[in-house]
Amino acid sequence: MGSHSKLARLQQFTTLSVAACALAWLAWQWPQAPVRAGVGFVVICMGYSIFLAIEFVALRLVGGDGSAPRPSWRELARAWLGETAAAAAVFCWRQPFRWRAVPDHPEAAPARSMQRGVVFIHGFICNRGFWTPWLKQLRRLGHPFVAVNLEPVFGSIDEYVDIIEEAVERVTRATGAAPVLVCHSMGGVAARAWLRARSADARVHRIITIGSPHHGTWLGRFSHAANGRQMRLHSDWLRQLGSPGAVHKFTCWYSNCDNIVFPTATATLAGADNRLVQGVAHVELGFHPRVMAESLALITGDAQVPL
Repeated sequence: MGSHSKLARLQQFTTLSVAACALAWLAWQWPQAPVRAGVGFVVICMGYSIFLAIEFVALRLVGGDGSAPRPSWRELARAWLGETAAAAAVFCWRQPFRWRAVPDHPEAAPARSMQRGVVFIHGFICNRGFWTPWLKQLRRLGHPFVAVNLEPVFGSIDEYVDIIEEAVERVTRATGAAPVLVCHSMGGVAARAWLRARSADARVHRIITIGSPHHGTWLGRFSHAANGRQMRLHSDWLRQLGSPGAVHKFTCWYSNCDNIVFPTATATLAGADNRLVQGVAHVELGFHPRVMAESLALITGDAQVPL
């Protein structure tokens, strides 16, 4: 799990700074103009939602590719509201303050020693705190798991290979079996980089990707970070990554309302088990009841896992 997370410290600072600014505005303006004070407080706290709205507009204008039904403006509005709530929970609470809430649990309970192990790989500007709801479920079900922190945060995706290798080895040693990799967003292409670098197709049981930019994303053109540039639409790095040899082991979740990874088909792989969820945005997709239930069923081997 690691003893520190640079991203957690950065997001702690950002969250507390925004809260301090909002409270300062409220205290300053309230005596003279309570309405202005309240409106400003909301704008400061919820300003990130404006940027989310811009992403959804971009998705509607340039994200259609015929691989899924084109979302209506009403569908996008619902997805925007859901993403506003999901992003706040992830980036302002779980990742900065609760990223160690559920420690790694690589060993299964003695009575469940044959349970399949899982390695969780998060996405861009995230840490292991992203997976907290999943980790709680796996702990309840008795499955071993390790959730990584991919750092440097803005480094090359190739730098994450050793981190993933260590996690896979740790789970494999504890269980004696190849693990399942569960990946969100950039985590899916990081897993593929590890597969290629370590020729590791035989060392994994299954790879589940959720909103992963397998062919890049239109928004990648605006990133100047090393890993962001690698995720530009059809980038040279992605072309060199090629198609995974064990593509039949991939289950790829994607959405027609993904505000980060679009056009829609970029989150799919030819020959994989591609599963569409309509009307759900990028972060929220990681916690959608169907995505969690069916993915956990793939891990446990059960037909259905109640959440």
